Amino acid sequence: MKSTFSVTFLGTGTSQGIPVIGSDHPVCKSNDPKDKRLRVSVLLRWDEFCYVIDCGPDFRQQMLRENVSRVDGILLTHEHSDHTAGLDDIRPFNFMQGNMPFYTHKRVFKSLYERFAYIFETVNKYPGAPSVQQIEIDKSTPFIIGGKKVVPIEAFHDTLPVLGFRVEDFTYLTDVKTISEEEMEKVTGTKVLVINALREEPHYSHFNISEALDFVAKVKPGKTYFTHISHLMGFHEEVEKKLPKHVHLAYDTLTITI
Repeated sequence: MKSTFSVTFLGTGTSQGIPVIGSDHPVCKSNDPKDKRLRVSVLLRWDEFCYVIDCGPDFRQQMLRENVSRVDGILLTHEHSDHTAGLDDIRPFNFMQGNMPFYTHKRVFKSLYERFAYIFETVNKYPGAPSVQQIEIDKSTPFIIGGKKVVPIEAFHDTLPVLGFRVEDFTYLTDVKTISEEEMEKVTGTKVLVINALREEPHYSHFNISEALDFVAKVKPGKTYFTHISHLMGFHEEVEKKLPKHVHLAYDTLTITI
């Protein structure tokens, strides 16, 4: 019998989250829980396995909210702080299960060495520092987690290469502005697509909603969820009503089954 594969949206906001500190924007003042967005991340579960894509500054809060007691590994899309700043908060998992496997590009590990030097220290490392098992990946080589094949997908966040991931019929892409035809072919045929859609106005390093819809029209997934959403997108309920029936705004705590 095929196992259940679920995806929980831990966070669906852009780098500042929603509400933005000090903002009087109406969306930041909204009482709708769907308008309150932590930094972007998802939790993947099947059988006894649990993996996370990206661990931003809200990682601790997200793990507590979802009552997560074990994480088998973390996949990083790229090195920006809203995707990596929660790295120190893997420590409780280290105490319970040992080194945390991290899957990401060699370039991203190099950035983490500079920003989290105490974690990667090899001489006189502080005993309480987090412990990471480094697993280097790139766009050309699929890898296995929990018995499932993961296909890395390269896109560009302005000029910065970022990795998305396809696991069976689920594809996750964030911080995308451009993507090659070759890499788009890896997405084609997916049943569920998650893709960034920042706002209505164009942005130099992210899809706006029009560009995200164009991407959806090209790859033709069964269902799409937009993430990495800015307060400038508007109120969740109002934007949701304008989208095609097979496209939705994701929101924090939403769980879908693939």
